[in-house]
Formats: sequence, structure tokens, C-alpha cells
Amino acid sequence: MQVLLDKGLAYYDFATAEETKAERELAEREKRAYVSSRRFMAETAEQKAKFEAEGRTAVVRLKMPREGYCEFTDLIRGPMKFAWAEEQDHVIQRSNGTCLYSLASVVDDRDMRITHVIRAEEHLSNTPRQIFIARGLGIEPPQFAHLPFVAEPGSRNKLSKRKIAQYLKNPDFKRVYEHGRRIADRLGLQVSDETFNPVIVDFYEQVGYLPDAIVNYLLLLGWSLDDKTEFFTRDEMFQHFSLERVVKSAASFDPAKLSAFQEHYMRQLPIEQKVAMVLPYLERAGFHPVPKTVEQIVIAADDRIKTAGDILDYVDFFVADEDLTYDDKAFEKRITKPPQAIALLRKFRDRLAQAEAFDAGSLDKLMHQFVEDEGIKIGEIIHAVRVAVTGKAVGFGLFDALAILGQERCLKRIDQALRRAEGR
Repeated sequence: MQVLLDKGLAYYDFATAEETKAERELAEREKRAYVSSRRFMAETAEQKAKFEAEGRTAVVRLKMPREGYCEFTDLIRGPMKFAWAEEQDHVIQRSNGTCLYSLASVVDDRDMRITHVIRAEEHLSNTPRQIFIARGLGIEPPQFAHLPFVAEPGSRNKLSKRKIAQYLKNPDFKRVYEHGRRIADRLGLQVSDETFNPVIVDFYEQVGYLPDAIVNYLLLLGWSLDDKTEFFTRDEMFQHFSLERVVKSAASFDPAKLSAFQEHYMRQLPIEQKVAMVLPYLERAGFHPVPKTVEQIVIAADDRIKTAGDILDYVDFFVADEDLTYDDKAFEKRITKPPQAIALLRKFRDRLAQAEAFDAGSLDKLMHQFVEDEGIKIGEIIHAVRVAVTGKAVGFGLFDALAILGQERCLKRIDQALRRAEGR
């Protein structure tokens, strides 16, 4: 601070807030850029004493040049040129002695030997004053690179966490958001749109996205290696990334593309890692699953588990049989309403009870033999069985589901469904 003051590159300003405001308002009325009049500038001890005798307190401002240009090369945007006359005399020290960002950042960068400042383009306007300060202190300024901001879906406006109501009109954004909310609700999380929405990285951590998927997607927001390569390991990112290939314009956030990256990385994940990912979600939902059962479900569900939180779509395998809830519409459509459904379900239950092997392949054969023996179409029984044992109309392969539940639990659940259908 003292170096800048001694060199005449900064000064004490004893103007009150009201006086400064009045100058700004006058400039606005006259439709000209505001430039400090420096009427209350003190550069000598005598001038300071005079203003202090009037009961005034001072801030320290930069004494910016009123002519010439600040020129530097931005590593992304190329040659940059700012007129010094358009720069304000920015405050660098408050009246209480604390320093502000412009000065503190330059000194910190010097102390930490920062060679490159890579930041958002919103900070481009800070650069001339920081270069002015650095040169005034005899410091070689670092190289600057100003990255483009992330734009809204389908727009060039800056993405904002406060505009979620607007973004929900975008079908892809809404799909990602609603998927996350379903998982949060099943976990009993207390969330709000301010803290839990697809604009915020924490959203993806809580829902169960893979860090590699998020990082890979973000890498390609404003940068590319070529016109065909999309997927990179971390090592490949380090190897190939360069500021020279960062584009100047903003890239729009594309929720559908982010989801595609997540699905890609999830497919590459070994089963044991998927199981390790999903187990905490079941535990947080109040279950105490056997890892082997979870592994069977993960294998059977396959691509249906797109994020770790999607394991909660299959809690019907972990609830006590007597606590199984039914989709009322599916129960009505598949069991209660069809004239022969209850009778067929009871017959199939008896066939299951006699089964000696209870693996998916054997159950598949058993079902087809049953359909042939009864002279019916498979759709007349398979949907009723699914609803009876899982409570839902959809899911992964029925025979896998039966095998995972096991013979005893399947029989118990079918008996329960039959009692419900018969009003008992």
C-alpha cells in the first residue's frame, strides 16, 4: 500500500459516501462516464491533516492514468486493449484499514508465485487495475486467461441457480431435475430449489453421478480436442488440454448430453464398483441389504441403474413381504380386473411351489410350460405375477426378479396378493 502511495499511484480520498454518490448521479444525468473529480484527494501530510481536521475519514484509491491504454495478451481472447481513461479510481483500502480484492489478489499472486490466472470472463474488467497495481509494485503480472461462462440451456444468457422455474420449461432439464427429486424424496432429504437443482454440482453428488462423467462433460463445455473425441480419462485430459483450444463464446448447458456422459461411464464401471456405489443409498434409506443380493439386482437391472440413487427403484426387494406396497392401477389392471387372472395366478403359485430349481433359466422354462399347459398367452399371466411379487407393473426381467427373491418369498407375496384381490 505504502509503495503505491509513495509513487503517486494511489491516494487518500476523504470524500464522504454522499459526495461520491452525488458525483455519480451528476455524471448519469449528463450521460457521461463517471470519473472521480479527486476534489478530496490527499497526497501530502498537510492535505491529510486539513481533511482530518474537518472530521473526515479516508479510503485509499488507485490513481489511475487518464490517458493511454492498458494492453496485454489474454491466452484465450488474444490481444486486449483498455483505455485507462475508462478505469475508475478503485478503492483498495477501506477506512478501517482492511484491503480489498484488487490489491490483495495481486499481492497473494506474488507471494504464491502464480504464473497463470485462469478465471471466468466476468473478471476480465478487473485485469487492467490488477496489471496497474502489479507494475506499480514492480511485480511482473501473471499471464491471464478468461474462460467463457456456461450459458442457459438453449440460450446465450449466463446460467443461474435462481432461474430454475424458467429452466424447468426445458424438457431435458426437467427430466434431470425430477429424477433427482425422486431420489431425494426416497432418501428423506430436505431440499430446496436454491440448494438442490441441476445448476449446482452438489445436486449430482447427492443423486449419485460419477465424478468422471461430470468432469468429462465440463471439460467439453467450451473446449474440444477435435471434432470427434468425446470421452477422456483423467490422464488424457491432462495430456491433451490446452488453453489455445478454449473457445471465446459461452457454451450452453445441455442436461441431455450430461446424462449421456453419465450413462456411458456407468456402463464402463465394474459390477463391484457399482455395488459399492449403490449400497450407501440403500443404507441411507433405512435398509440393511446383503451385498450379494444387491449385486444380483445391479446385474439384472443393468442399464436401468443410470445413477447410484436409481437403486432405490428396487427397494421392493428389500422391504419385508408384508410391507410390500402395490401400484393400485397396475393391481387392478393385471390381477383384479381380468376374469381369469386370479385363478391363473393361484395355479402358477402352485407350480412355483413344486419347482425344484429356482434360477432364472429354470423359471423361464417353467413359465413357458405353464402357458402351454393352460393354453393361454404369456401376457395373461406374466404381468400378474410381476405385480404380485414386486408391487409394480414394470421392472427388469421377471425371472431374474423371482430368482433374487427366492421361492419362499415369492410364494408368500403371491399369497398376499391373492388375499388382497379377493378382499381378504
